[in-house]
Amino acid sequence: MQKSGKIAVLGDRDSVELFVAAGADVYGASTEFEAISALKKLEADGYAVVFVTENVAALIPKQIDAIKAKPFPVVIPIPSAAGSNGFGMSGVKRDVEKAIGADILFSDSAK
Repeated sequence: MQKSGKIAVLGDRDSVELFVAAGADVYGASTEFEAISALKKLEADGYAVVFVTENVAALIPKQIDAIKAKPFPVVIPIPSAAGSNGFGMSGVKRDVEKAIGADILFSDSAK
């Protein structure tokens, strides 16, 4: 399936509404069920990039990991309007450790 280049933002309504001005399609979700349903729809509709607020991403980590194993869509956790809960950075840390076998971002020797 050819990807459309479309960008979507999935998260709580307070956090995603401003992304309309940037041209992104926004999808509100406040429960695990709503988040899973929206993420499945975005994947089926051929979105290339899906930004997910960390508070919503924390509800569906297994689904995000399953999509990360595929080339598209690229799923990127972002802080919500309430701020970061660390979900995105913990994912980066896990991905780096998996890729190179060591924690080079957060270890004392990396400073």
